[in-house]
Amino acid sequence: MANVVVTVADRPYTMQCPDGEEEHLRELAQLLDAEVGRIKQNVGSIGDIRLLVMSGLMVADRLSEAVKKIESLEDQVAKLREGRNLAQTQLKTLETNLTTHLDRAAVRLEGLAKTLGED
Repeated sequence: MANVVVTVADRPYTMQCPDGEEEHLRELAQLLDAEVGRIKQNVGSIGDIRLLVMSGLMVADRLSEAVKKIESLEDQVAKLREGRNLAQTQLKTLETNLTTHLDRAAVRLEGLAKTLGED
């Protein structure tokens, strides 16, 4: 485990994370710190704990909206896949029918050619 010092609301916090995840943890802390800064600008000084809770809720709200959007997009992808599969099935059926009709037409044409050749 690695120790990383992050700064949120102008205060340093020592956090632990798996080795190799240090930069990601710093990025997450920067996102939270930016949210703290936005809330601080809008509501002023309201106490560190309340400020962090409000910031956490704002970040959680954005995450919740992102999850809903991802789920919606996954549903759209599933429907598109179903449509593609249906279209592929219909195409195979059409190809089979066309092949059958072409085979029948070829047999008729061969019969006509034989008939015409006998005269």
